[in-house]
Amino acid sequence: MCVEGLVSVITPTYNCGKFIAETIESVLKQSYESWELIIVDDCSTDATKEVVEKYQRQDGRIKYYCLKKNSGAAIARTKAMELARGQYIAFLDSDDLWMSDKLKKQIEFMQKNDYAFTSTSYQHMSEDGTMLKKVLKAVDKTDYNRLLLDCPVGNSTVMYDVSKMGKFQVPNIRKRNDDALWLAMLKTEQYIYGLPEVLMKYRIRNNSISSNKWSLVKYTWQLYRDIEHLSIFTSVWHICWWGCIKIFKLK
Repeated sequence: MCVEGLVSVITPTYNCGKFIAETIESVLKQSYESWELIIVDDCSTDATKEVVEKYQRQDGRIKYYCLKKNSGAAIARTKAMELARGQYIAFLDSDDLWMSDKLKKQIEFMQKNDYAFTSTSYQHMSEDGTMLKKVLKAVDKTDYNRLLLDCPVGNSTVMYDVSKMGKFQVPNIRKRNDDALWLAMLKTEQYIYGLPEVLMKYRIRNNSISSNKWSLVKYTWQLYRDIEHLSIFTSVWHICWWGCIKIFKLK
């Protein structure tokens, strides 16, 4: 049973002690107050645990769970979703930030239009928190085929209604597991509906797992072939299309 109106915020983390306090603060500042923040630590070796526990002592809505062994973001996300009690599940990476009205505006958007699966626009910021010019506008409606081409959805903008869609297990691949999750969910719900307002700040980190676009080719192939079971021809076509889009975005 899920708690009506409660938002379960899913935050996997690994060695994010430098940023996670700011991320937690952005949740604490939400104008919508019915939430629980579920932080699942993938065996961090820095001060992540100490930072989170400090906030736990201040606010009982913050939950902390540490995996028994380093297992990757997909396992951490799945564990957090298992622990979630909310009617809504929202995703927030441990170095990204939300605008203070993010939850309120997104829930109003979902309730007004009877949407089960949504995202918002977002803006890039540098590792030190300086806002950058790049804004990624939410697509009005993203379906399975559109997401396969080049996911236009920011992970930390996504929220869905558990009472309508149920819970999911995150496909266990090292990278692009968020895209794999959206694809799985789009087999249940036809569209991710986009709210065209910037409600999240996406941190561009110099050494992040997704900062090197070229390193994602192997995992993109794995996503197409092993997770989605596309044919070799279709996978090659999508890899080429995806590569061209990434090269264009890097200019």
